[in-house]
Amino acid sequence: MNADYNKILQTLKMRQYAPFYLIDGEEPYYIDALTTHFENDILLPHEKDFNLITLYGKDVTWADVVNACRRFPMFAERQVVILKEAAQLKDFNELAGYLEKPSPTTVLLIEYRFKKADGKTKVVKFAKEKGLYFNSEKVKDTAMPGWIQDYGKEIGFKIAEREAQILATYLGNDLQKIANEIEKVRINVPEEKELTAAMIQKYIGISREYNIFEFPDAVTGNDRDKLYRMLNYFLASPKAAPMPLLIGSFYSHFSKLYMATHLVGKPEKDIIAALGYWKLKETMAATQQWPRARVERAMMLLGKYSTMAVGIKSNSDDKELLKELIGQLLN
Repeated sequence: MNADYNKILQTLKMRQYAPFYLIDGEEPYYIDALTTHFENDILLPHEKDFNLITLYGKDVTWADVVNACRRFPMFAERQVVILKEAAQLKDFNELAGYLEKPSPTTVLLIEYRFKKADGKTKVVKFAKEKGLYFNSEKVKDTAMPGWIQDYGKEIGFKIAEREAQILATYLGNDLQKIANEIEKVRINVPEEKELTAAMIQKYIGISREYNIFEFPDAVTGNDRDKLYRMLNYFLASPKAAPMPLLIGSFYSHFSKLYMATHLVGKPEKDIIAALGYWKLKETMAATQQWPRARVERAMMLLGKYSTMAVGIKSNSDDKELLKELIGQLLN
């Protein structure tokens, strides 16, 4: 989860308010969560009718916003003013005059979503100096599994690395969509404390068989029918297996297999200590068909196709690269 967001939320829950907040950025998840807190949790229910004011940038002027902020709260200690869609407010920078000397009885939220406010303006300058500024950035694809695991910890629902990778691969980096899908699972199995692959398949609909984390097992295993079923599936559904993620999954698989080739004939306790219990039997069995030299060649191929997948020395699309890679690995 985002550390700055957690810090802001913590101060809000402690009822420690800045006079105004400017939240901007391309990731709506954190903006929506903070806006919801301003709408529901700062004022008491009976205070909201007179002291919660919501304005929309496309419908008001900067003067309307300032006038709303300058009024006094009614039958309450403070009022809350929320300016939504602030990027559409004409003369947005005119708000700087108010932000320089904000009202002590108003908590203003400026919601500037889907883009970043110009950092050179006085509005942003005052937000950083006199109020609170938060930029809600998109989570990078490579960081998504870690975000999902952290989210699980936040809600008390353990999500292991493999399950987090599956969700990230198939749900992308839409944080709200991911949170909704995880919550859907929890509603269906409220007594469970850990997300499993079976739950993902049943309640989210991601195939347990046709996913990129099972694909490497099919390549190094002996079930050729399964391998070709999966290959045909991914060729027909290229979005289900983006080459960078697919290669990452293969590299992780072959790295473990490479370690296994050094452990053949070792005591079981040493093997378990090095590789863990997950698919231990299948991994050690694969070493019979995949000795160290073959695994090393496979890892060199993955390095080659990793660069080709981003357009270096190759004009082939993902489908062609995938067919070539599997053919080379099996050769």
